[in-house]
Amino acid sequence: MRFILHYPETNGTDRDMLDAGPLDEVAAAAEKAGFDALSLTEHPIPGAGWLETGGHQSLDPFVALGFAAAATTRLRLMTNLSVVTYRNPFLLAKAAATVDKLSGGRLILGLGAGYQKSEFFALGVDAAERGALFEEALDVLPLHWKGEPFSYEGRHFNARNVIARPKPVQDPIPIWIGGNTPAARRRAAQKGQGWLPMMAPPSVAVTAQTTAINSRDELAGLIQGVKDAAAAAGRTEPLDFTCSYSDPAIGSSPTVDPDRHREQFAELEKVGATWCIISCHSESRETTLDFIESFGATYLS
Repeated sequence: MRFILHYPETNGTDRDMLDAGPLDEVAAAAEKAGFDALSLTEHPIPGAGWLETGGHQSLDPFVALGFAAAATTRLRLMTNLSVVTYRNPFLLAKAAATVDKLSGGRLILGLGAGYQKSEFFALGVDAAERGALFEEALDVLPLHWKGEPFSYEGRHFNARNVIARPKPVQDPIPIWIGGNTPAARRRAAQKGQGWLPMMAPPSVAVTAQTTAINSRDELAGLIQGVKDAAAAAGRTEPLDFTCSYSDPAIGSSPTVDPDRHREQFAELEKVGATWCIISCHSESRETTLDFIESFGATYLS
């Protein structure tokens, strides 16, 4: 099991997003503590009502992860999640390849379909087309990353004898597909390098327009289903399976009851999870750095 630190999200509009600590300092501390990756979310133009009722702010994940890359040497850099349907896929591929090249091959591209109608509207994207847009992006990304001339004709995007550089260090950049729906699981099995389910109560799943996963046994069955579908598609490489650790106690007191948390991590690994996302909900630099150090000393040393 490997661990991802999700940079603390800032809810609402009353505080600055970096109140939880300078990103370069947090990234360096996470690397030193033994975390395997740092993740950032994406909401380019969220609804004001959503922010005022518990939604969170976000940096541009590619710019920010490039900044974090300069402060670290080993830490993987993950989008959790970048909304693939908001971007022209050629621009998405370029941003991802740039971060991967500059970081020496450390990007993990977590992708989601998006769910906020206000963002789709503001960005001029038809939300009803998000499935088709996602499929086209999954076709375009590996072509772009080969660094060789290619052509592509799709429903929304066309390219004739084009070439893109830089070629990323990784071949390919790992794509982890986020979401619980059958479509998300199918994409992960057929075209991704991993699946990133959302472990959340039904109320949150409804807001995110995805399917709720109500138990660890259900998660285990879905992971096995993705593995079976990948095998049926003729894929032989192992896939990664990532889940968020949902026990809120660890976010505030990581050193309290550590054996119980270790047992929970072991159970997640048993059902097939290979990565675990940890959030600390900090509102200050000091609290964030204390959490990172304590978690590392307790679970990662």
